[in-house]
Amino acid sequence: MLEKETHNFEKTVIVGIVTQQQNEEKLNEYLDELAFLTFTAGGEVAKRFTQKLDKPNPKTFVGSGKLEEIKYYIKDNDVKTVIFDDELSPAQQKNITKELDCKVLDRTNLILDIFAQRAETSYARTQVELAQCQYLLPRLTGMWTHLERQRGGIGMRGPGETEIETDRRIVRDRIALLKEKIKTIDKQMAVQRSNRGAMVRVALVGYTNVGKSTLMNAIGKSDVFVENKLFATLDTTVRKTVIKNLPFLLSDTVGFIRKLPTQLVESFKSTLDEVREADLLLHVVDISHPDFEDHIESVNQILQEIKSNNKPTLMVFNKIDAYKYDKIDEADITIEKTTKNFSLDDWKQTWMGKLGDKNTLFISATEKANFEEFREKVYEAVREIHITRFPYNKFLYPDYKDATENE
Repeated sequence: MLEKETHNFEKTVIVGIVTQQQNEEKLNEYLDELAFLTFTAGGEVAKRFTQKLDKPNPKTFVGSGKLEEIKYYIKDNDVKTVIFDDELSPAQQKNITKELDCKVLDRTNLILDIFAQRAETSYARTQVELAQCQYLLPRLTGMWTHLERQRGGIGMRGPGETEIETDRRIVRDRIALLKEKIKTIDKQMAVQRSNRGAMVRVALVGYTNVGKSTLMNAIGKSDVFVENKLFATLDTTVRKTVIKNLPFLLSDTVGFIRKLPTQLVESFKSTLDEVREADLLLHVVDISHPDFEDHIESVNQILQEIKSNNKPTLMVFNKIDAYKYDKIDEADITIEKTTKNFSLDDWKQTWMGKLGDKNTLFISATEKANFEEFREKVYEAVREIHITRFPYNKFLYPDYKDATENE
């Protein structure tokens, strides 16, 4: 008889604030994402706490009354972890931990924890450890109070260093060591990339959990790990893919997210070399997500940071099978039509239409909807780059329709 598998989720509460820069609707979107991140990390959200403030409290992030409310709730409900939606300063983290007497995390810490769980290769583990060390360095004081005491006793008098300074030095040395290790691996990976020859390189980019790995498996007949959780893919996967008789290299990269920690962008810049060196980007978007326009903006911002925003790009709007919208009576002029009432055809008439039919696709990777059109547009885009590079190969790779007829 098979034993039933049980999952022990850690009971948590999440906290966010409404400010001048972040209204209530935006906060709820971020808290939904934070709840999904918590679930991915192995937690279960018992309650959400929100507060309206002009700006975060410099000492405790939220007001003293709200902190008291959180304190009573976590004691009464045996909650061990409190997660804040924004990055806490070392002082805030120290003060909140002292007041609540439980584990206090922020969004950055949570994302780092998920990355640590997901890292499979030595390279990914090194990058995650570097980001963790950079995050930990300014927070050492708040983590172990005994480290602030001066060593004493025989042979320890005179100008020495405190334990906190010793620990900081150890972490700094570790950061320097990890950076050197990453440089070495980068050189090896650069050699690997140069050995791939002059094949056209295509990179899948996009927000986390939009279906990049599912799409890669569908096009390239690969076996990339897929799961309905954030950051299921952490290591870059590169596969040789052939559409008709045209070969190219397809890479699946780590997903992006809003409020991505600076440490992660820095330490994962080398992983994103696949994106930097790509000839064509497939920007995959989950159109069924209510905030997909924000997701596009977040991805474009990170692409700009890594100087890859001017590459030829195909916008691939995925998960059309899951897309839902609120239908309204078009004849009723009292109802104002918003993006929540847009059908896919309505969206095609907006800024999406300005991208041009050649650069936009509406597909479902799981249902293989509009997949023939997808293959055709990718083929034509890759063929154009290939012929520019090797003009004498023009007759080897005819137009997609001609290639189909020749089969």
